[in-house]
Amino acid sequence: MTAFSRFVTALAWIAAALFVAAGVMLTYEVLARYFFVRPTIWAAELSQACLIWGSLIAAPWALRERRHIRITAVTGLLPRRGQLAADLFAMLAVAVFSGAVLAYGWWIFFDSFERGRTTGSMLDLPVWIVELAMPFGMAVLLAQALIEAARAARGEIVAEGEHGE
Repeated sequence: MTAFSRFVTALAWIAAALFVAAGVMLTYEVLARYFFVRPTIWAAELSQACLIWGSLIAAPWALRERRHIRITAVTGLLPRRGQLAADLFAMLAVAVFSGAVLAYGWWIFFDSFERGRTTGSMLDLPVWIVELAMPFGMAVLLAQALIEAARAARGEIVAEGEHGE
């Protein structure tokens, strides 16, 4: 397993922890709000940040493991070379999309960071903390998509849950 593959796996575990944390925070918020009539000023905003970061840093793992939504009704009927070509095309499309979102996401993050924008809520967090998730997640997804494209170009078909590293 490569260092990058271990990094992607670590990000997936961090994402899982962030999802659990969001669930705990939202459960606490519901209990505090409806049973004790003492809502928090932090639970909704922090859980939203956890969900955004978790979703974006888990995407490369989902791509590597083929755990994302795939429509194989047509590609499953193709011969091996056709499946490889479809996989290569899909991975290159993901790479192009990730690169575009990375560039635009970086601009949004940097603008917010430079201007010192905040959420405007009672917690008033800097928005760049959440916005940084987009360029970071897309950079890792771009790298994973290029790795998967190279694998398809080498003739490797990867089944769901089988990353082969």
